[in-house]
Amino acid sequence: MSANWLEHLTGPRTPTGYRPGVTLGHLQRNLGLEGFTCLEPGLARFTYRKDGPPLEVSERTESHLLMHLVMSEFRLRVPTRQAGTLRLSVRHSGVVRRTGLACRLQEGERARFEAFQARLNTDATLRAALMPLDFKRLLLDCRNGQWQVTLEHMGGSEVVNRMPSFRRYIPLGADQRSHLWRAFDALEQALRDS
Repeated sequence: MSANWLEHLTGPRTPTGYRPGVTLGHLQRNLGLEGFTCLEPGLARFTYRKDGPPLEVSERTESHLLMHLVMSEFRLRVPTRQAGTLRLSVRHSGVVRRTGLACRLQEGERARFEAFQARLNTDATLRAALMPLDFKRLLLDCRNGQWQVTLEHMGGSEVVNRMPSFRRYIPLGADQRSHLWRAFDALEQALRDS
């Protein structure tokens, strides 16, 4: 068996039936924002309030047997006064119910990570914004004096099945939209100071 054949089967590729930009079109209607601008198929930029920071949203695909998912991945960039590199992930803790927020260091300085973790545990505004938010993935990456927040929400995504054939868009409800905007406001404030 050649390595090319194995890479063809297991390597990254666009899923069959993926239509770039379709999920973002659903999300745009779902959000109802005037300043939503498509930069290219599968990538858009918008602001959720007049004086708010610009956000980017892109489609991310995930292939499974006879199906694929198209998730909306939101990105926020925040300048910071701190130098150095830090990359961490945040998730909800608790098995059945959400009991808190847990951080995991992926790269960078341990002391700076522990300072951020302490801030996450004591900042009531940040905790109140993140606890009710239904996010699947939240990555915080600081490089060259800038934080990049990457948040993948469970809503604003599409499930595409080939057998039986169906497509289903999972909307981002009004309550989750307001939680999302509050989370971005709280993260922007917390990261500017970190």
